[in-house]
Amino acid sequence: MHQTYRIALLEDNTKQLDKLELYLSKIPNLEIVLKSKTSGHFFEEVQLTHPDILIADLDLGNDSMSGMEVAQEIKIPVFFASINTADYVENMEALKRDAEICVDHLTKPFTEEQFVKSFKRFLQEVAFFNSLQYVYLDFNKTKKNAIPLQDIVYLCADKKAGSESNNKQIHFINRQSENLIDFSFSKMEDKGFLKNQFLTVHKSFRVNRKYIKCYHKKTETIEISIYDGSGTTKSHHLPVSENYQIGLKKELG
Repeated sequence: MHQTYRIALLEDNTKQLDKLELYLSKIPNLEIVLKSKTSGHFFEEVQLTHPDILIADLDLGNDSMSGMEVAQEIKIPVFFASINTADYVENMEALKRDAEICVDHLTKPFTEEQFVKSFKRFLQEVAFFNSLQYVYLDFNKTKKNAIPLQDIVYLCADKKAGSESNNKQIHFINRQSENLIDFSFSKMEDKGFLKNQFLTVHKSFRVNRKYIKCYHKKTETIEISIYDGSGTTKSHHLPVSENYQIGLKKELG
């Protein structure tokens, strides 16, 4: 079964934005979840749409940010479609190295055929990279389930929140939660969980930083997005214990 990639478009030119949408319609297993002409609108909507891939122009006209700056902030696979890609090669290489994500580019002007061919090649790279980011987990009824790390919102050991005995609960962005069997927080890295991706906010919670929407200082909680059971997402709050408050605030900037 092929994965459907959720695509975000960031392009200040309306005609070019429409062209990108048309070109992408020629490629299977893609869903455009966000179209933005400014960085402000993009960041307002991105936490609600959770794209897997960003296609961005580097020059956003009079915007306060460039496409590169947006990509550096969001840190998801990015395909730059722009007139001045040669000027940003070093930045692209740094982004790919430091954020450990797939980065590619295509210089305008380009034809539909050139875009489709280049973007399909980029998707192959993304698919290969993602294939290395699965964990294999045992649930109540099934064993050795292959779970993409990007689908996991948080793991819970709080009995009040539904965890049973020594087992844990795992919550997702796109499916109902499950009970984990014989799972230990101390051995998460051995299972394949990335230390810089899953943050400790409480002795009972390990949270995927991708889904942390904001830190509420008054209540010392984080707001996250989780699956709501009907095909969309909802906001949920988790407490941050005193031992982790200072470090988490620094981590989240």
